[in-house]
Amino acid sequence: MQALSEANISQERRHYSAEKSALWDRLSIMQKFSATSLNQFGYDLAFVRKAQSGHLAIMLCNDNVATVDSDGEIDTAANIVIRT
Repeated sequence: MQALSEANISQERRHYSAEKSALWDRLSIMQKFSATSLNQFGYDLAFVRKAQSGHLAIMLCNDNVATVDSDGEIDTAANIVIRT
């Protein structure tokens, strides 16, 4: 059983880059909880912007954009244009 859980952990680490780790480090604890919830629906942390009220996490899921403010509030109808 322990070997199975160790295999799952190492598999997750392969999908977790140093760049993503640096982004997660910039989030508040409340943002991390909210972002983890959005991850369950397929959203990925794309980037973090510095805003007047703190850091704003921008998460993407296909063509959908969600933001998480410094208090952990999720906005799935954010008025943000993502440049490609």
